[in-house]
Amino acid sequence: MRIGIDLDNTVACYQDAFHAAAVEREFFRPEEVAFDKTSVRDHLRRLGRDADFTELQGYVYGPGMRHVTLYPGLREALAALGAAGHELFLISHRTRRPFAGPPHDLHAHAREFLDSQGLIGPVRGRFAASNVFFELTKTEKVARIGKLGCHVFVDDLWEILTMEGFPATVRKVLFDPDGHRADAGPGVEVVRDWSSIANRLLACG
Repeated sequence: MRIGIDLDNTVACYQDAFHAAAVEREFFRPEEVAFDKTSVRDHLRRLGRDADFTELQGYVYGPGMRHVTLYPGLREALAALGAAGHELFLISHRTRRPFAGPPHDLHAHAREFLDSQGLIGPVRGRFAASNVFFELTKTEKVARIGKLGCHVFVDDLWEILTMEGFPATVRKVLFDPDGHRADAGPGVEVVRDWSSIANRLLACG
């Protein structure tokens, strides 16, 4: 199979990255705010620092990706899928530059992150460099999924998997590690971890 996979919040885990980046930039002391992104955002908003949070987002998705981790079980899942002969594609949508702050090249930083994590390479279980795509819009992302002939697509965004134009023949897998969507509607499989994703896809050959 050709298996398409999203990047942000599907491969790349930002659970602690916003807190680490905000502390690095001295927005607050580590003990003042919980580690999750929502707590960081709400804290800055209460202080009237919405602009700081907007700039922080551009930083985290740029050079701040050094604070980002991979989801547990991701490496093992990709290795198992690659060993079974499946071809892996990474298809993400993100702007080229942040909406505020320094004009980091967000596509280049995403590639650097994938490379630093050992996820790009000409071996099974990794993404070939030519199989990594960054699209500027959701519409372009969905079009790329169809153009590549993916049989499966894994994404954390329900709206991508159900948006108009999403290829009807593609198997839709919603990655939902926090259990926000017990029922994603007809035709969308909800899976909470990468081990389960691998097991499901390997079971169907």
